[in-house]
Amino acid sequence: MSAKKPSKRIGVFICHCGGNISSVIDVEKLAQAIGKLPGVALSTTYQYVCSAPGQDLIREKVKEHNLDAYIVAACSHTLHETTFRTLGKETGLNPYQVEIANIREQDSWVHDDPQKATSKAVRIIRSVIEKLRLNEDLLPIEVPVTKKVLIVGAGIAGIQAALDIANAGYKVTLLEKRASIGGHMAQISKTFPTLDCSQCIMTPRMVEVSHHKNIELLTYSEVEDVAGYVGNFKVKIKKNPIYIDPEKCTLCDKCVEVCPVEVDSEHDRGIKKRKAIYIPFPQAVPATYTLDVHSCLGLLPIACGECVKVCEPQAIDYDMEPQFIEDTFGAIIVSTGYELYPVLNLEEYGADQIPDVVDGMQFERLLYLDSSTGCGIKRPSDGKVPGEVVFVQCAGSRDPELHNAYCSRICCMYTSKQAMLYKSAFPEGKSYIFYIDIRSGGKGYEEFVQRAREEHDVTYLRGKVSKIFQEDGKVVVWGADTLTGEKVEIKADLVVLATTMVPSPGTKDLANKLKLNVDEHGFTQEAHPKLRPVESLSAGVFMAGCAQSPRDIPDTVSSASGAASKVMAMISGDVLEREPIIARVDEDICSGCKMCISVCPYDAREYNSDKNIVEVNSAKCEACGSCVVTCPSGATQQLNFADTQIKEMVRAILSDKESSE
Repeated sequence: MSAKKPSKRIGVFICHCGGNISSVIDVEKLAQAIGKLPGVALSTTYQYVCSAPGQDLIREKVKEHNLDAYIVAACSHTLHETTFRTLGKETGLNPYQVEIANIREQDSWVHDDPQKATSKAVRIIRSVIEKLRLNEDLLPIEVPVTKKVLIVGAGIAGIQAALDIANAGYKVTLLEKRASIGGHMAQISKTFPTLDCSQCIMTPRMVEVSHHKNIELLTYSEVEDVAGYVGNFKVKIKKNPIYIDPEKCTLCDKCVEVCPVEVDSEHDRGIKKRKAIYIPFPQAVPATYTLDVHSCLGLLPIACGECVKVCEPQAIDYDMEPQFIEDTFGAIIVSTGYELYPVLNLEEYGADQIPDVVDGMQFERLLYLDSSTGCGIKRPSDGKVPGEVVFVQCAGSRDPELHNAYCSRICCMYTSKQAMLYKSAFPEGKSYIFYIDIRSGGKGYEEFVQRAREEHDVTYLRGKVSKIFQEDGKVVVWGADTLTGEKVEIKADLVVLATTMVPSPGTKDLANKLKLNVDEHGFTQEAHPKLRPVESLSAGVFMAGCAQSPRDIPDTVSSASGAASKVMAMISGDVLEREPIIARVDEDICSGCKMCISVCPYDAREYNSDKNIVEVNSAKCEACGSCVVTCPSGATQQLNFADTQIKEMVRAILSDKESSE
């Protein structure tokens, strides 16, 4: 039995879309067929319905024909649904009495037979009409908003976003799991294509963050738990102990002098050593010592204590415990950055087996550490300046059979930069770059690569390296030049692998806590790559920088500012308005079985023991529909997507009639 259909005067506006639709679909014939359907008070076409004249036409016709609702038959709802619903509100209609019928992506773009495409368009529009007949008038859900933002990850992306938001007058908590902020940009020697000193750019921003009145900086900290919803996220933060009281510490360095433990420095990628008590790097923020509990002999159990003995201000405290901080935030930005693909996975290149095979970041540290010597790079094995350096691009990337399929986007550029810096420091040296193809898409990037070729005599070899091994104190590189068709063998002193950028460890765990999607590579997934590039599908959670995909510094900064602007727009008002198309529970039918609670990915459903029913937290519900398909009694329905509407739409699609009874 069909649902009772309220009487509505419905208008249908069919868009030509500049030929995207009308070149395949006979829009005039379509308008005539739709105009014969019951309840359709108007059916007309226009070249570009989304244009200003097209919107004026809708305003005019809504008033002229006294329409209660209307449909725009055009492109995907993701493009212009907001436009036309806003227009509907301006004409005096409830915005949820406006629908989109997608006859472009779902019809004209995938068909070349005009007759079949036109017939399909009739069915699509007819099904939307049946839905619209049963649509309810809805009002946006108002949610109070906390005007404070949490940013997870304090590399250049997190720092940029924090400063943008804080400078606009909003409070920010900037979270970093390491002992210092700065991320990988703090490890880089110079930046392409201008060859600016990376630290000269980064350090002032790091210091500004540490002194900004609107920024709370929490290092050595991580997100423990997240509850709540957009505008009111309840976040539990774990601040790990550093075993040093920064207020007492005078940075005298005596503790470092007596510490007997040496381990590889993370900041210097193992090129240098550090003590168990250390400052990560000279420009670190906060500028305080940290005691590495994993390598220190003075903890778990106490077996050393030398640093305590020499610490006159008694700043070292072995009894420090983790602190747990709970706070409420209106929005969250994920800027967790990246790591490099482990060289252990590149056995064919001798990585982690041959001392003079290093990754790109290790070479950056060699450049930085030796930049003041005037003699260039010193190779790890013997400290000598390498006479020949081979750079291998796409090490672990663009290789779906063995490693990662995607391109890291920045390797072509930083390899050119590194080869230039090496040649500038040691003009007599030889540098070779093996590449698949050069990807230099950016302002001034192509010119930068040409400088490497022409001004610095860098030799580019188009082809992949097949094997790298050690022989007679040299690192032998076997490859091929696909332009000449010849095999290539180079006996080098140092090999640099441009390894793939991969998501930072912990990104997936954080994504689970925030209900974020990740792509097949583990990067966070945006809501829409073109229209919502810094937003996630979890309302109130945004992303910036390399947490989302491999990026260079300009792109990272741009995405961070984009995320910051979205956050500021969201929290600028006293309340948030959310889509009201959410799930609703019919209390008369609900049996309180609780099956829907376990399947809700947003924790939006709560059991009311007094009524023995399940209730919906409208601020959390994202209208995913999981509860609807799970509910055995049909008590849960999604507003304006009820079972009755879906059935009527299916009936309209399957009907062979050109008009409904």
